[in-house]
Amino acid sequence: MREFELQNGIKSVYKKNNETPRMAITMNFSINEEEKFAGTYSLMTRLLLQGTKTYNNEELAKILDENGIELIADMKQDYLRFRLLCLNEDFPKALELLNDIIRNSTFVEFDKEKVKMSGELVAELDSARLKVSDAFVKTLYENHYYGHTYTNILESIDNITKEHVTDSYNKIINTGKKVIAVVGSLEEDTVISLIEQYFSDLPNNNSAEKTYIAPTLDNSKRTEVIKEDAQQAQILQGWYAPTYKEEDYPTMLCINTLLGASGLSSRLFRELREKKGLAYTVRTSIEVRELASVFSIYIATEPSNIETCLEGFKTEINKIKTELVSAEELRNAKNNIDGKHQFIVETNFQQSTSLAYYGINGLPFGFYDVMHKKIEAVTPEQVLACANKYFNEKSVIAILHP
Repeated sequence: MREFELQNGIKSVYKKNNETPRMAITMNFSINEEEKFAGTYSLMTRLLLQGTKTYNNEELAKILDENGIELIADMKQDYLRFRLLCLNEDFPKALELLNDIIRNSTFVEFDKEKVKMSGELVAELDSARLKVSDAFVKTLYENHYYGHTYTNILESIDNITKEHVTDSYNKIINTGKKVIAVVGSLEEDTVISLIEQYFSDLPNNNSAEKTYIAPTLDNSKRTEVIKEDAQQAQILQGWYAPTYKEEDYPTMLCINTLLGASGLSSRLFRELREKKGLAYTVRTSIEVRELASVFSIYIATEPSNIETCLEGFKTEINKIKTELVSAEELRNAKNNIDGKHQFIVETNFQQSTSLAYYGINGLPFGFYDVMHKKIEAVTPEQVLACANKYFNEKSVIAILHP
């Protein structure tokens, strides 16, 4: 893996995987200001592949299809992301198209895309799982940019103008930090030369900082959503958790796996589904953003079991706060984490996505190697201490039921 920096300071990396026929590149652009209206950035991202000054929508789609180039533009709260996958011989052409999209997108389909986006959000919110997640996130990040959910977007989408979109995009392009990660089998000098050719003059600011502060949770909150046609209840409970840069993060990864992220062997699955028959589905997860992280427990159950399930959450949380985990169970959790990581970085495309993700979050490109060593060093005593630190009374509960 070779790290390099472009003339404009863009931190980049190339990982050479011999005898792989396709090249993958991920470019991440930091988002440092909250959007004026919820949904502005989402609408902006949807319009980025709808045509440029060089090619209209149909021409662009045809060129991508004829050359077998997969190009995706999407966003997370903290960054805008471009991901590209192509055959080795099409890499120069693919970079040419990506460069054109980044610099020359016209956003001409604005009105049409806004109507389409609104309709799709309404349809997606018919999902009980998504609807309870929407309520959970909106409550957890109340009055914060991170809490701009589908329902927030639908409330504000009529206020978004094309000027809002273009101004937001120009600000991201001209003021944000950028990171590039490439994975494939072409020669290093060839790849680096092409990256420099197309992107070394992009505006870049490695010292750019966010203008919004980290969210806080001062007290516990509970919100309920009624869905008349729901066949079961959906419950989410969550707490703020450590982010990547905090020393407790590897320990919380182990806790997540112990409680619910390891499937059939996890504690919540065994206790709430296998032993008590309360759940159709039960799992835990950690979602990390640059300024905040949340650990959550999710369960789908009979509406009559809502309070019983919440009591079950409490019981398992109390166990991990008061009883040392065995060396064997902790070892199994660590093996599970490592196995999952190997699974999600099998392809060039996955690897470039992962490397760029570390970079845009201000982490070293080899972050997982560092994290793996820290995970291996986690002790039962650290698990106990971490659980007591983060599983406090300040949680958010979201419940959907008929």
